[in-house]
Amino acid sequence: MARKPATPKPPPAPLTASPIEPHSERGRNALRDASIWIGMAAFVWLAWKLAPMLMLIIGGLVVAAALQGAERQLSRIWRAPMQVRMGVVIFVLLALLTSFVLFASYQLAEQYAQLRSTLTAQFIAFADYARGNGVDFGEAGRDPVGAMQHRFAGSLGSVRETVGSFVGAIGSLVFMLMIGIYVAVDPRIYERGIEWLTPEAHRAGMAATVMACARTLRHWIGGRMLAMAIEGGIMFVGLWAVGVPLAGLLGLTAGLLAFIPTLGPMIAGVIVVAMGFSAGVDTGLWALAIFAFVQFLEGYVLTPIIEKKVVDLAPAVVLAAQLLFGVLFGIIGVALADPIVAMAKVALSHRSMATQPDAAGD
Repeated sequence: MARKPATPKPPPAPLTASPIEPHSERGRNALRDASIWIGMAAFVWLAWKLAPMLMLIIGGLVVAAALQGAERQLSRIWRAPMQVRMGVVIFVLLALLTSFVLFASYQLAEQYAQLRSTLTAQFIAFADYARGNGVDFGEAGRDPVGAMQHRFAGSLGSVRETVGSFVGAIGSLVFMLMIGIYVAVDPRIYERGIEWLTPEAHRAGMAATVMACARTLRHWIGGRMLAMAIEGGIMFVGLWAVGVPLAGLLGLTAGLLAFIPTLGPMIAGVIVVAMGFSAGVDTGLWALAIFAFVQFLEGYVLTPIIEKKVVDLAPAVVLAAQLLFGVLFGIIGVALADPIVAMAKVALSHRSMATQPDAAGD
């Protein structure tokens, strides 16, 4: 008996849409937008958790800008390859740091001990006078220098925890120096990395923005270092001329603290004036006058001539950035607020100019 041919099975029904997939174009767009916002939030959270390390990296970029600026100045008088000039700049920098540690650090340590004892005596006397008039400074009135050091160390505490193997501010400075040397020796490799992470349609604009930010940072650090040298030199000569003790250490301190805007000159002024009054009322008044002259020179001559040519920033914006970065990141945030705001302005300016042709074409 012949078998009946098998009836072909009907094709399987097409699969319905996945229950986790949006069923409309509007839903898919909403899911895409939500993913972008969640990714941005995750990036901000990660940046917040790594903020101390990011501050050290930005500090390393500032060091790299200083090294590149010195190399470019050397290129005006020496037509050697860039790597050779950069090697000479790094060698001179390391030689100066080594000489300072081996020869000058001991004398400065002794002078610092003398400076601390003098300042402590001055502030204790002032605190006793204030306490007699109903104002109590608490622990700061008994050891003001120690209290200041404690607050400074506290502002670097998160950095020390992040760096781990390095100890305190010295380790942070070494870390920034190493980053600066690596970036300064071969900056192009890092620029190519940034371009590679950028969509192809925007790589040319990103390259121009990176170059503009690097040029702004070089000019800013060059102007800042020139202003520091002028302020420290004038402070040393003036204090030495009127007989203030430890004029060399005070000039060096004032020059270094000038790198930290707003807060640095205030700390330097308190130290200089207190040290001046330790030698007498007349000497203290002369020290106050010298400090006021240096601040007038810095605020109305040096900064407008040197830094305003690099990037013109509104004073209120700069002060607000210093306050915000100081609260978030401590003393390092205050020191790096100006270059961060300057580079942000340059980047936003280039971005707006890059979008103008597109807007005109639409």
